Amino acid sequence: MGVFALTLRLFHAEVRKLLLIIGLAVSFIILFQCFSFSYGKIFVPSPTSKISVVKLVINATTLNDSNMAELFINVVANDTNGSDPEEEARYKHNTLEANTGSDSSSEVNRYLDGSFSKFKDQNSHERKSKPRITQVAAKGLQSSNLSSGTSSSFLGANLSSPRNAETSIGTQHTNFKPLQIESAISVSQMNSLLLQSIDSSRSLRPRRSSARDRELLSARLEIGNARVSRKVPVLHASVYQNISKFERSYEMMEQILKVYIYKEGVKPIFHQPKMRGIYASEGWFMKLMEGNKKFVVKDPRRAHLFYLPFSSNMLRSALNGQDFQHLIAGKYSFWNRTGGADHFLVACHDWAINLTKNIRSCIRALCNSNAAKGFEIGKDTTLPVTYIRSMDAPLENLGGKPPSERNILAFFAGGMHGYLRPILLQYWQNKESDMKIFGPMPRDVEGKRKYREHMKSSKYCICAKGYEVHTPRVVESIYYECVPVIISDNYVPPFFEVLNWEAFAILVQEKDIPSLRNILLSIPEEKYLEMHARVKLVQRHFLWHKRPVKYDLFHMILHSVWYNRVFHIKTR
Repeated sequence: MGVFALTLRLFHAEVRKLLLIIGLAVSFIILFQCFSFSYGKIFVPSPTSKISVVKLVINATTLNDSNMAELFINVVANDTNGSDPEEEARYKHNTLEANTGSDSSSEVNRYLDGSFSKFKDQNSHERKSKPRITQVAAKGLQSSNLSSGTSSSFLGANLSSPRNAETSIGTQHTNFKPLQIESAISVSQMNSLLLQSIDSSRSLRPRRSSARDRELLSARLEIGNARVSRKVPVLHASVYQNISKFERSYEMMEQILKVYIYKEGVKPIFHQPKMRGIYASEGWFMKLMEGNKKFVVKDPRRAHLFYLPFSSNMLRSALNGQDFQHLIAGKYSFWNRTGGADHFLVACHDWAINLTKNIRSCIRALCNSNAAKGFEIGKDTTLPVTYIRSMDAPLENLGGKPPSERNILAFFAGGMHGYLRPILLQYWQNKESDMKIFGPMPRDVEGKRKYREHMKSSKYCICAKGYEVHTPRVVESIYYECVPVIISDNYVPPFFEVLNWEAFAILVQEKDIPSLRNILLSIPEEKYLEMHARVKLVQRHFLWHKRPVKYDLFHMILHSVWYNRVFHIKTR
């Protein structure tokens, strides 16, 4: 019994020692975690949790610059606000699958990824000798292998060290087929791409030449040989790339262009225009095109162009453009004759550039004209974003104050959509008295009135991109006779084929936001007055009329489609 009791006491003593050691180990681990929390990825937040996202951003931004923490907290937290509930709803209504091809990662992942890499790439002090390289997806994200557990999510990255963070950011898009570009595409580079597109058209040669093809070739020859401007009183040479070619092209469009509209398709996807809101451009064009008697023909054999009359907003939730293409190709011979090169669509939804990628052989008039993400300069054309609030009075409150009464240097107000606008506010909100840079203004009648008054009283109106490259503020600026300042890398401005945007607008690269005020103040007063006058000259091209008038927005959209078709036609 004595031996057994002694053995039992020794056993109890060893157990107590073991428990003590375990307790000390647990305590040490807890203390270590507390002290290393700011650099480690201690938890995996839910992508749908705004609080978790903000906490993670605080951790991530300790990597380089303490000031970045405040910036990225604002980026995420403020994105819940917005000046346009309809614009917000379109990003909450569906998954991102339609927007990114086959990628099913969350919007928060893409949003933080873009914000961090964009800002870090442009503003990091660590880059002393390495040139800036921006990766741009040429064909969109490919599907990730969920079954194998692989993930390119920024939220799942190991941020335990700056090196790991940079490696994660640099490799998380391994499913991309990237196009490497040194910086944002400049206007001169866009012009070069336009000329290259004309010189080396990728349009499919038709199986057989037709009388319509010969008419387009004749028109191309006449437009190309236009030398002397006829000096139409309402047009001014300074706002055009080549006024002689534009005048002759527009004249020939009015003389010979015929359009066939497919009758196939049922409402609300087809033949039901939406005349109000952020997608109003595609709706107004559809309405006016289908009611037009000058250009529309009932016999498709007489047509130079074929219009696909669908709503991109409705199309995204029902079918894709390729389904409709198969429908008309099976019933008619016209698509197959040219491979769709003489067909066109008009679409303003952000996702339209991806929804229509399977029928990209046709001419696409798109609001989301991102030259680095599938928009083909020279073939596709930019559809202006027009936010119409009253279909009965689209020209209500048109115009603004004369230059002498515009006492605000620059104005912006809007929801915190995308990564760029929070950065704009971070630098310029409440910084200078002549820079009126705000977040979303009230949506009531008084708030809308103040918004208009600010635009009418400002010399320059900031047109900062939202989720995508386009924004209705470009047209709003022209509408209220305020010189637009476009901050949206790789955005191809509307009617780029014919308008000289540098004559009446300021194009600022996103990386130059910190120098925005200096850029504007460096513009001589004389040059500003010239630009303001030219804004008034081009205004007619951006106005909707219930009954179309010459050179208005309806005719300019149609002319851009016509112009691109004329200069891309091929014969056997």
